[in-house]
Amino acid sequence: MTVAGDLTELTEDQRAIVDAVREFVEQEVFPVAEDLEHRDEYPDKIVEQLKEMGLFGLTIPEEHGGAGMDLMTYALVVTELSRGWMSLSGIMNTHFMGAYLLKKHGTDEQKGRFLPKMATGEVRAALSMSEPGAGSDVQAIKCRAIRDGDDYVVDGTKMWVTNGLRSGLVFLLAKTDPEASPPHKGISLLVVEKEPGAERFEGITVPPNIPKMGYKGVETTELVFEQHRVRAANLLGGEEGRGFHQVMDGIEVGRVNVAARAVGLATRAFEEAIAYSQQREAFGKPIARHQAIQFMLADMGTKLEAAKLMLLHAARKKSAGERSDLEAGMAKLFCTEACHQIVTDALRVHGGYGYSAEYTIERLYRDAPFLLIGEGTSEIQKMVVGRQLLERHKVPK
Repeated sequence: MTVAGDLTELTEDQRAIVDAVREFVEQEVFPVAEDLEHRDEYPDKIVEQLKEMGLFGLTIPEEHGGAGMDLMTYALVVTELSRGWMSLSGIMNTHFMGAYLLKKHGTDEQKGRFLPKMATGEVRAALSMSEPGAGSDVQAIKCRAIRDGDDYVVDGTKMWVTNGLRSGLVFLLAKTDPEASPPHKGISLLVVEKEPGAERFEGITVPPNIPKMGYKGVETTELVFEQHRVRAANLLGGEEGRGFHQVMDGIEVGRVNVAARAVGLATRAFEEAIAYSQQREAFGKPIARHQAIQFMLADMGTKLEAAKLMLLHAARKKSAGERSDLEAGMAKLFCTEACHQIVTDALRVHGGYGYSAEYTIERLYRDAPFLLIGEGTSEIQKMVVGRQLLERHKVPK
């Protein structure tokens, strides 16, 4: 029961990619996900297999060594990966967002320098926006990058950096003009090059991985910058003050990604629940034959189908280059809330066994809340959606 299986408009190449990822997930990820997740172990072997499959270059243009596929294809791949283990999509997401930012906003020199190595997965990327005192309020960041000759000198602390340790590139949001008014005009994106796996590198310190309730096996770190020098040539797009708009564009892609993760996670939860309900017996018959369970399954299946459609609509609009802040916000809001409810209901279908680490649903239940927070909380999505609805349906005065 996968998203791609319901699509008739996929090209032959798209369907082949999605089918290959689904087969890989079922054969290579399903058997090991629980063990790796419970040990909070980085899936090195699986990442190497993803590199061999070319997934790190999925959306990078062919002239730079990638497959040149669109956001729709990527969203479907993310759904399949998340159906196996959501952390895998996290490892790829910030890399993909970095590639998107380079394609859309980078100079020709920056694209030629970075994209070929990103396409092979030789160099993987992280996106660093949040800080200990700044999350959804992006303009409140304090990290500074002050121009000094041919370099920027970076000082500040970043928080919640996915791929913080193993990344070779960090797309860093920083203030190049701390006195700018409004603040967003002084914010820029720098492409920071660092040594993958190094806890200390030329003024960059990567503290230990942040312990989390779920979303394990993927790095989530702080990054501490102390007089770290970045070449001015690594200013994304070559123009200061564009970082806020660039990162907001990238966040639309990230919200489609999170919606895709939610659909994948919810799909797996539904599959686990509907299978278990037909195997488990109570009062002399499978619990699937009890009306209470059927009502739960009906609600879960309906929400899942609605979430798929919202995801696909948002992905299509973004793939076509159309404005999609409303659609991406709606998809992120609905899909993640639906996923959380579906996973909760799936745990209830499992009864006491759902609370046991022996069953997959226990892992899914701990992963789902992250999606309500990542790439902007549900409350932020409602603000985004509300503003865009008012703008698009403005009543003439």
